[in-house]
Amino acid sequence: MSQNPMQNTQNLNNVLKPKVFFKTFGCRTNLFDTQIMINALKDFEVTLNEEISDIVIINSCAVTNGAESAITNYTNRLKNEGKRVYFTGCGVKMQGKALLDKGVVFAVFGHSLKENLNTLLLKNQSFYLEGDLESLDSSIIGDFVGKSRAFIKIQEGCDFACSYCIIPSLRGKARSFTQDKILTQIQKLCDKGFSEFILTGTNLGSWGKEWDSHLAKLLFRIFSIQGVKRLRIGSLEPSQINEEFLEAIQNPLFERHLHIALQHTSPFMLKLMNRQNTFENDFKLFWRLKELGFALGSDFIVGHPKESKEIWEEAYRNLQSLPLTHCHSFIYSPRSHTPSSLLKPDVPHRIAKERKQQIQTLIQKNNHKARQLYSYQKIPLKVLVEEVNETQGEVFYRGFDQFYNKVKIHSHQEITKDSWLTIPHFTAKEEENYAQI
Repeated sequence: MSQNPMQNTQNLNNVLKPKVFFKTFGCRTNLFDTQIMINALKDFEVTLNEEISDIVIINSCAVTNGAESAITNYTNRLKNEGKRVYFTGCGVKMQGKALLDKGVVFAVFGHSLKENLNTLLLKNQSFYLEGDLESLDSSIIGDFVGKSRAFIKIQEGCDFACSYCIIPSLRGKARSFTQDKILTQIQKLCDKGFSEFILTGTNLGSWGKEWDSHLAKLLFRIFSIQGVKRLRIGSLEPSQINEEFLEAIQNPLFERHLHIALQHTSPFMLKLMNRQNTFENDFKLFWRLKELGFALGSDFIVGHPKESKEIWEEAYRNLQSLPLTHCHSFIYSPRSHTPSSLLKPDVPHRIAKERKQQIQTLIQKNNHKARQLYSYQKIPLKVLVEEVNETQGEVFYRGFDQFYNKVKIHSHQEITKDSWLTIPHFTAKEEENYAQI
């Protein structure tokens, strides 16, 4: 293992602070959790440059085999670089003990301990602390380091019991942050200069269940905060969308894009997966949202056991009938101790990859066609500039529009990062929208 980079920590206030680099895998909830850890540091300096760091904090994901493989490769690379490595996140129960026993990481700690990061880093002994699955963070973060948009976690955990999913056993039961805490958090980040916010959580639609409330009520309150210019929202379950929510999202501050997790479009597969949505209802919901002017995204699992050729062909026909412009498709990964993991794998990986590619090709065509229509209809794009890049002496700016499509902007006049633009004319290129202003 590496030498201790934190000798004489008693005098850290008088010497150069050890530099900490955060490597975040997985979802937007993990991005927020990383900010909570950054916020907790007092005796250490955060760096966005891994090469100069003394300490690396890995905030892990356990949703798929691919995520676990990426984390394993990353930890192996770090092993001989003389850095002290800490492991946290959803992978603690799945990978943490093995990585610690192999000496690949110095210490492991669970979600509930992230607010204690400063104290944990001051320990000179290795440790394995799983924590609990009942707690909620109390911190109000003052910044969102390295980001133009701020992620706001509004709840934790999930009460669903999807047969393929391990997340409820890693994140716990659904529990909500209070409305006052969420509004205070957003206001503080508005005061810092943030103006676009993305609500995130393990199961967003369950927010407020403890008080017989609903996500829509929270949205209405957020819209009243001065400084909020656009509100986005993470993945939603279709079964949790009600009339009040459909009314709330018509507010002009709300993005014109929704990500609704279908997971599959075969009625048989949805039942086998123990999903709460049905394709019949999903079809009606998606077309209603389309008529309200929303671009629509979803998740789709291919290669789950019993996804026969006939079932796949039915699912693909159903998928073609939906007005989808975005989709995160991924190949099924058996997760330990889930009902699906007990089923015999019967979809060859090669076939699953072909099905995944079919989905990607379909959605790419849908997306390009939708963007071409926006251009033809002369719908102005509202873009928050998130990147400034120089290529061969020319400066390009990038951000996302209200439909959650990438926009590349060329301008002879300097544009400030994190500024808002209204783009009246653009070209819908195959990969992204392009504008000259």
